[in-house]
Amino acid sequence: MATNFSTRMPNGIEPTLPSSWYTQADVYSLEREHIFMREWQCVGRAEDWPEPGDFKVMDIQGESIIVARNREGDFRAFYNVCRHRGARLCARPDEDNTPLRGGLHGKHITCPYHAWTYNLDGQLVRAPHMTTGDDFDPGQIQLYPVGVETWGGFVFINMTPAEAIDFEAAIAPFAERLARYPLHDLRVAKSIRYEVDANWKILCENYNECYHCGPVHPELCQLVPAFRESGGANLDWEDGIPHRDGAVTFTTTGTSDRRAFPGLSEAEQTRHFGDLVFPNLFLSLSCDHVAAFILTPHGPARTTIDCLFLFEPHEMEKDTFDPSDAVDFWDLVNQQDWAICARVQQGISSRVHQVGMLSPMEDWTLDVRKYVTDRIGKHL
Repeated sequence: MATNFSTRMPNGIEPTLPSSWYTQADVYSLEREHIFMREWQCVGRAEDWPEPGDFKVMDIQGESIIVARNREGDFRAFYNVCRHRGARLCARPDEDNTPLRGGLHGKHITCPYHAWTYNLDGQLVRAPHMTTGDDFDPGQIQLYPVGVETWGGFVFINMTPAEAIDFEAAIAPFAERLARYPLHDLRVAKSIRYEVDANWKILCENYNECYHCGPVHPELCQLVPAFRESGGANLDWEDGIPHRDGAVTFTTTGTSDRRAFPGLSEAEQTRHFGDLVFPNLFLSLSCDHVAAFILTPHGPARTTIDCLFLFEPHEMEKDTFDPSDAVDFWDLVNQQDWAICARVQQGISSRVHQVGMLSPMEDWTLDVRKYVTDRIGKHL
């Protein structure tokens, strides 16, 4: 099962991860424990929780998590488990079809089993018929915590907060590179959910290279010719990727009647930028909108992708606002990507395919290999 990156390959060619790392349930179980249970991962936009007391019950890798705003409007997150007998505190809206009481209402979370009640900081505040004393102190009992932080209007959680790396340090490279984009102030004008029959790493690898752009994305390459030149080699993501003459953004025409975000550099006003925030957030940045992709893996061969289209409220408030020029273009490109990623998943599942090859034009894909190997390689 373990990979050997010294495997003999043609000159200048690097091996992919072993095919089994994309297809086998035991490898995915390791990723679940050592990546998705321990890394900061994106779960949505702060605007999804607009007011104090707002909450969501989320399924994260088979764990039920409550993400809420407390009375002060700060984010808090907890495992959806009562500290008393372990009952689930809150039901998801799609499963709340029982006559049980409890759940999160107003300022408190109440267990439907024995009515133990917690505030929105996770602190136990009431346990009926329990006498406070030396042997029972409600002040010492809190819900099982989940780390939660925000950056750029995105909400991130960490399922093992006691061992989490510092969030500010983790996000600092992206915060610095994207400092002039008003990510925090943007709002979702449209979202599209895709269900893709492919491993999450295949999606990351596809996002990180443009060797495929010529064959898979002819419309995109008309807008950004650099994506197909020399097989997408030598793309300078630090300085951005130029559009064709006369084009400045990712829309069907390459133009827009929306203003560029105020404060962008000259390059950011005319070039396309992108970033992959491991493990599950892709950011593609144009001068007038941002496409954000949040990945939710469901095993070795299926991934949900929520594509969020972010725009300035200044533009969204206009009667003439219409995001379809960007949304329709992205939807076309996205569907092409998801279709080819599903083909990869099908192909690498063949018994004859043990490992793939990475061309020199796919050097950024090595980041995915390193990220995953650093976290699970020693466990295989």
